[in-house]
Amino acid sequence: MDHDEELMRGRVYGQDHDDPHPGPQPGRAYTELTGGPLDGLLLDITGWSPDRIGAGAALETGLGRYGATGRSLYQPRPGATHHFDWAGDIHA
Repeated sequence: MDHDEELMRGRVYGQDHDDPHPGPQPGRAYTELTGGPLDGLLLDITGWSPDRIGAGAALETGLGRYGATGRSLYQPRPGATHHFDWAGDIHA
């Protein structure tokens, strides 16, 4: 199974857990979140510029160190365009 096929099986960050179609949609671009509280979820980066991707993401989640008021930081993995690695949690 190739990486694109694996991505199409995952659940997308921000989708409701009971959504009947929580997976990725054709024609969209995704990166896999690796490590931390959102490990294994996909992040929709469709339309993001290379600079925006390079900046990473601070994602709201109640699962991190600071609960409902926190964000988990994810940074792009050098040389791996399909992965953002967990870099820690912050209090928002």
